[in-house]
Amino acid sequence: MPADLRLLQVRLQHEFSDPLLLQRALTHRSFSADHYERLEFLGDSVLNLAVSDMLYRALSRLAEGELSRVRANLVKQETLHQLALGLDLPAVLRLGEGEARSGGHRRPSILADALESLIGAVYLDAGYPAATALVERLFKDVEINPGMQAAAKDPKTELQEWLQGRKMKLPVYRVVATLGEAHRQTFDVECAVPDLNRVERGLGGSRRAGEQAAALAMLAHLKTPDTPR
Repeated sequence: MPADLRLLQVRLQHEFSDPLLLQRALTHRSFSADHYERLEFLGDSVLNLAVSDMLYRALSRLAEGELSRVRANLVKQETLHQLALGLDLPAVLRLGEGEARSGGHRRPSILADALESLIGAVYLDAGYPAATALVERLFKDVEINPGMQAAAKDPKTELQEWLQGRKMKLPVYRVVATLGEAHRQTFDVECAVPDLNRVERGLGGSRRAGEQAAALAMLAHLKTPDTPR
């Protein structure tokens, strides 16, 4: 294994039984068809569960909606970007030539996605206990306090709270299409609210941005005067 990947494992405090998982977790779709997006999908869910568990234990007096707001602050792109920089992920990402020339190694959306893919890779390599231990190590220096609930809500969080307040099921997000060249893609994302039988779509430069745009479109519909409350 290359020295830079051995050092990354030291920073992660996890040695991979399957080195190919680590390699895939660092591979952008512009570099290879064997890229990290499926691992990112898995890691996103593991991250949310692990952070939810941390908050449930740390903030025992907060209600469900307030916990959701704090979690949104912890798993947002800006936070994950900073954690990825702390692991020096820009030095080990595998990007296509065009993506690398356009500054992909430092792009927040790519670094946030790669961090989630690493969490997913650790989960597949060693199970949930190892993955949640990694999440706890990553967030050990991130301040967690009830005051975070006052931060501005992003569209996904606002939509979730709107639905929860009306005892409706959470929205379901799906990437409908990926447009453009590998180094400059646009994600067409669908946001579905089953209880309302309603679907809206949004575009973004990353899966995460597309989900936010789709959630914003759904909120715009829900806030129209003729929408049932």
